[in-house]
Amino acid sequence: MSPALAIPWHEANQRHLMSAVHDVRLALERLLPADGLEGAAQSSPDTFEWSLPTPPALQTVCDSFELSSFERKILLMCAGAEMDARFAPLYAALHGDPRRTQPTFSLALAAFEDAHWSAIAPARSLRRWHLIEVGAGDTLTTSPLRISGRVLHYLAGINGLDERLEPLVKPWPQAPHLVASHRTIAELIVAAWSRAHDRPAIPVIQLCGNESEGKRNIAAAAAALVGLDLHTVSARNIGPVAAEIDMFLRLWRREAVLSSSALLLELDDDAAEPLHASAVASLMESIRGALIVSTPTPRRCAYRPVILFDVGRPTRNEQSAIWSEVLGAAAAPVNGAVETLVSQFQLNSSSIRSAASQVLDAMPLETAGAEPAPEDVADKLWNACRLQARPRLEGLAQRIETDAEWSDLVLPEAQKQILRQVAVQVRQRSKVYRTWGFASRSSRGLGISALFAGPSGTGKTMASEALSSELRLDLYRIDLSQVVSKYIGETEKNLGRIFDAADEGAAILLFDEADALFGKRSEVKDSHDRYANIEVSYLLQRMEAYRGLAILTTNLKGALDPAFLRRIRFVVQFPFPDVSQRAEIWRRMFPASTPTEGLDVWKLAKLNVPGGNIRNIAVNAAFLAADAGEPVRMRHVREAAQDEYLKMERPLTSAEIGGWE
Repeated sequence: MSPALAIPWHEANQRHLMSAVHDVRLALERLLPADGLEGAAQSSPDTFEWSLPTPPALQTVCDSFELSSFERKILLMCAGAEMDARFAPLYAALHGDPRRTQPTFSLALAAFEDAHWSAIAPARSLRRWHLIEVGAGDTLTTSPLRISGRVLHYLAGINGLDERLEPLVKPWPQAPHLVASHRTIAELIVAAWSRAHDRPAIPVIQLCGNESEGKRNIAAAAAALVGLDLHTVSARNIGPVAAEIDMFLRLWRREAVLSSSALLLELDDDAAEPLHASAVASLMESIRGALIVSTPTPRRCAYRPVILFDVGRPTRNEQSAIWSEVLGAAAAPVNGAVETLVSQFQLNSSSIRSAASQVLDAMPLETAGAEPAPEDVADKLWNACRLQARPRLEGLAQRIETDAEWSDLVLPEAQKQILRQVAVQVRQRSKVYRTWGFASRSSRGLGISALFAGPSGTGKTMASEALSSELRLDLYRIDLSQVVSKYIGETEKNLGRIFDAADEGAAILLFDEADALFGKRSEVKDSHDRYANIEVSYLLQRMEAYRGLAILTTNLKGALDPAFLRRIRFVVQFPFPDVSQRAEIWRRMFPASTPTEGLDVWKLAKLNVPGGNIRNIAVNAAFLAADAGEPVRMRHVREAAQDEYLKMERPLTSAEIGGWE
């Protein structure tokens, strides 16, 4: 026997494959007459043995898909047609037709003694797992056979996803850093897999929660610990049709073997719509091998055991450790700021690293070698975290760019004091709840909520903007027309998306005209009343648990459900402005760069309208003056006021504009 040669795996694998293909070609050439094909059986197989660190690809395919010796030869017949130019004329000669250059089952039956008819049955491995495809022909035995491109490449030592899976399945690399709590879950998954080898059904691992990236990283780490790669697929992309599901299952079963991969089935993006419920159940039941399901809430499995893990964002201590690691030498000067960031923003590992990189990478350019002030670094880190945590609420909420400040508010001092208390509680909630232990007493009632009640235009939205500027947090106005749905359960789902997305950065949620959503719960007279009351109850629970600030505005305080009022921590009544307040609003209304002439704020204050209408009048007056090429004068304001009153369907009285000219 020849000595074993230590050569690279790819070269040894190629030699092994071509030697096996050669043996099949010899068997086929025996079907020819003695002078049937010039140059037949001229070559001899390689006589060397090779030392491979892992089995050759051909052996892996045969073992994994339990191919018989005859099925192996059929696969090699098809591979030879693609890899060896001598096969095409051989098949043409055997068929007696120069156009028929592909193998057929009839040739295999004639060439090999161990032939059996079941080899290309639909239920057998060659066709079930799409190792070969049967073309069109007069009969099954005379139809051309072709090897799958994915399988051919694998046999040749080239790895890559099947083109039919590429739009659906995506590789997920192993995260270079995994926090301790997530690493523990990955190790528990591996332990569960190892105990399942002797069981009839491998358990479905379910990672529950809203931390999608953390669940992907946990799944990748668990797969890597057992020597597998990870691929992810969204159930939404597979589709509900049984034929689509069956095709995916077969292709993935083959792919899991060829690429040594585990699969992460993601249900986080609302994939499990009612239309897809049966598809999701079928996938969980049918996918064999290493399967992990990423889902917000647990899923039932009828025939397979399920192991559940709750995945949250990194703990506060883990977030602090990540900050210390990524900031390096810059961590010590801003240590207090880091604690503030951790208490405010619930960021995962990659978001923290991205925020730190955004600040640190810009330092050399901005400071030109000088040591930056710690407060400047802390300020930039806060803004970077705010961007990283910015929730994506397309279609459900609108982010408001805020320019208003405390000085812009024209309110009685009592109302201003309540607004300052709101800001204080948002800033200090971490110290009171966590450090001082109030959160350990009860998790209920920790949310900070405020009701801004008052007539339209009295400054409720401006006060929300001022709070946003003061706290340096994003402000989102909730679009109630998109949130409230006539379909049962959809309103709660939309509200859940809003609160879950906003919770990462504790954004300020502004429910404008909230009486449309937070109205009084009615007496139950039919199913619609019952589900409407469920929506209100769900809202109460989410507001109590929300770690940020939720602001409700209403023109009709009495229309709100009393249960809401009991749970709202702050109530600010925005009064209709009196004359002195209206004069102050007019005094601040025109920017310094706006040319004005002869404006008397006390005469303007006689217009009996709130701040919102005052702004409309001022802006329209500025346009009238600009069009006339003049500074803004009282007559421009009077003309704009007449239009505004007409819009409000109110008469502009002489008492309001008396003495203007």
